[in-house]
Amino acid sequence: MEQLVSMGFPSDLAAEALTATGGDSIQKATDWILSDRSPHQSPAATSQPKLDRFLLRPNSKALNPAANDDSSNKRLKLSSSSPRQHQPLSERMRPRTLNDVVGQEHLLSPASLLRSAVDSNRLPSIIFWGPPGTGKTSIAKSLINSCKDPSQYRFVSLSAVTSGVKDVRDAVESAKKLNLEGRKQTVLFMDEVHRFNKSQQDSFLPVIEDGSILFIGATTENPSFHLITPLLSRCRVLTLNPLKPHHVKTLLRRAVDDGGLSNTVEVNDSTIDFLANSCDGDARVALNALEISATMATARAGSSGGVVAVSLDDAKEALQSKHLAYDKAGEQHYNLISALHKSMRGGDANAAIYWLARMLEGGEEPLYIARRLIRFASEDVGLADPCALTQAVACYQASHFLGMPECNVVLAQCTAYLALAPKSVAVYRAIGAAQKAVKDSVGQNEGVPLHLRNAPTKLMKELGYGKEYIYPPNDPSSAAAQSYLPPSLLHYKFLEWPEDASGHLQDQEHRL
Repeated sequence: MEQLVSMGFPSDLAAEALTATGGDSIQKATDWILSDRSPHQSPAATSQPKLDRFLLRPNSKALNPAANDDSSNKRLKLSSSSPRQHQPLSERMRPRTLNDVVGQEHLLSPASLLRSAVDSNRLPSIIFWGPPGTGKTSIAKSLINSCKDPSQYRFVSLSAVTSGVKDVRDAVESAKKLNLEGRKQTVLFMDEVHRFNKSQQDSFLPVIEDGSILFIGATTENPSFHLITPLLSRCRVLTLNPLKPHHVKTLLRRAVDDGGLSNTVEVNDSTIDFLANSCDGDARVALNALEISATMATARAGSSGGVVAVSLDDAKEALQSKHLAYDKAGEQHYNLISALHKSMRGGDANAAIYWLARMLEGGEEPLYIARRLIRFASEDVGLADPCALTQAVACYQASHFLGMPECNVVLAQCTAYLALAPKSVAVYRAIGAAQKAVKDSVGQNEGVPLHLRNAPTKLMKELGYGKEYIYPPNDPSSAAAQSYLPPSLLHYKFLEWPEDASGHLQDQEHRL
């Protein structure tokens, strides 16, 4: 009886219910209370939210007569107890067919591979590669429903985050049984497939090869680096792009107008514009932020009823800050540092500072950026401005002392200096050519000429070490004619540096 009382029922009613049902089941007692009580005995209905915490039943309307009231149901739609309503808004709004997919026109045009595949009812093995929230999983799930005869396919969805080779084997075994029975062909969808290691990815190869399954993988990482070559050779890689703001607006408006949110929730255009422009092309981020915004607005309105308006402030609070697609160990990391490097090389300080800001706002380690600036100072500026290396090393030290966020201006100053400095790749090319000569054994990597060898002992001097070496400070003119390369490399020139530039370089050294 204590359990019934804790649910909010009066003690006398709880005792009556237990007596009427034999007292052997709390479930039977609650059913008796809710179904057999007369209409004037309504306090239990007000206790229903408390009861729902204990009884997870699929049909809350059957348990709660108040749920049949239309206006009440609309207000509580965001917290409805149906299993689908407990899913995030982004999951509830997934498209069912390719015609419902927004964006990715390059993959879904009438003459595209995917359209041709569904029209002919012959799906290939595919790997979808793209940023989060761009539709990889949605397109994969929509393919089956878009086929001329969806009943020919069985869709099995796994995630490399929670599944292993055993799960793959189980799916393949059931697929082979269905194939033998001539019933259905299995489409195995593996989300986050890049999380499988090489040996795990190998498990897909024979079953894709013999047609036991149709494989569809989804990855946010560059397949060239994270997926094995044999798997890539068996699948067609399709690239998805970040969604444009107008695509995200369409999805948000669809969620508001088509029942994704409560019918009493209204969202104005300025709020939708803000979410669409702040999610960085990630529809999942925008939809989840919209749902949180609606929840906040509904909670603020309380039980007053009526229309609930989601404000721009609700959206800003839900999103917290602009979402930036950045992965310090992934492709975006290398793309942005490449953009920074190439902007400085091209002398565009304005663009270089922008890419620097993108990396810093994405959470990049400032000392990593400082190390790249040091490399740039020697590789791309080099002898054209020897001060650049000093500036870059000082930038690293200052960034180490200050840390973020104060070191942002230090990095920006060095970035601008390097972008505006004169450029020379003479040293970069010289060391590359010299290393190639050594690796290729040009000149047979012969020993150091005797006159250049060190002679600290009497025996070494007697063997000719250091003999006939001309000390340049004593005889500059004769020393200039002295050879410093091995005989086989006397005519090689690694550093291409104008003769008249030596004086300019000396002037810079004096300034230093």
